[in-house]
Amino acid sequence: MSRLPFRSRKDIRPVAPDEVGGDETRAHVAGAASAAAADVAPPPAVEPDPTAAAFFDVDNTMMMGASLFWFARGLAARKYFSTRDMAGFVWQQAKFRIGGNEGNPDDMLTIRENALAFVAGRPVSEIVQASEEIYDELMADRIWAGTRALAQQHLDNGQRVWLVTATPVELASIIAHRLGLTGALGTVAEVVDGTYTGRLVGELMHGPAKAEAVLALAEREGLDLSRCTAYSDSANDLPMLSLTGTAVAVNPDTELRAVAKARGWTIRDFRTGRKAAKIGIPTVGAAALTGGLVGGAIALRRREKLPW
Repeated sequence: MSRLPFRSRKDIRPVAPDEVGGDETRAHVAGAASAAAADVAPPPAVEPDPTAAAFFDVDNTMMMGASLFWFARGLAARKYFSTRDMAGFVWQQAKFRIGGNEGNPDDMLTIRENALAFVAGRPVSEIVQASEEIYDELMADRIWAGTRALAQQHLDNGQRVWLVTATPVELASIIAHRLGLTGALGTVAEVVDGTYTGRLVGELMHGPAKAEAVLALAEREGLDLSRCTAYSDSANDLPMLSLTGTAVAVNPDTELRAVAKARGWTIRDFRTGRKAAKIGIPTVGAAALTGGLVGGAIALRRREKLPW
């Protein structure tokens, strides 16, 4: 498969700690950074509808399982860390998620500080190349055909389509381009001199940060959010789903299904019992996975003093 032309982005540095006052501010910074980093594809070949667009969550909405899980698995295969340690990270975070501790401020601070630290010191171009390979190896066959068809309907109507995901924006953009979509809003990592520092710009692209990113992109691109559509499987994305004129619950979790029924939103479920069973732990929430995979990788590095 042909490679996506790599376009290096400008150095991105986060807001100074004393300028960031809380979760809402971090979400705003993350949203603005994600919108600024989003590629914009040429208008569709059909008659364009410039003020309408669609926004798709990725994990269990556009693809089976969590993109961060497959990303980490691909990096483990490339010796960034071991598959055995990765399995331990995921299991630990599955218990963390199920135990309901995601809201613990200390835990979430650790997630923010550790997220993407395992790419610290790596050139952006290296991670982009690895991401292209990992998508082809582990993700391409896990795209939900039904959700992809929904995205194509928007493209056929002249509307632009963005992915909105906690996955690093570089990987998110590759997924979007592989699917023929307009672009992606993802988690933005700080880059200095073309190299990752391992720190985030603002916040993970999760929950309120997704809504902030969509708002920033809508302002930049002149979108009328009342004419836009948002798709997700998770109640964590209610801030984004509530922004647009139309919201669709795709493969919804229990809470989102209840909200969708109460609000009269369309529900589309492309799962079968067998597929749902096979997905298992990789469907753990993106924020928890990020903290577990990365936190475990950092612990491994510190314990074994690995050179990467």
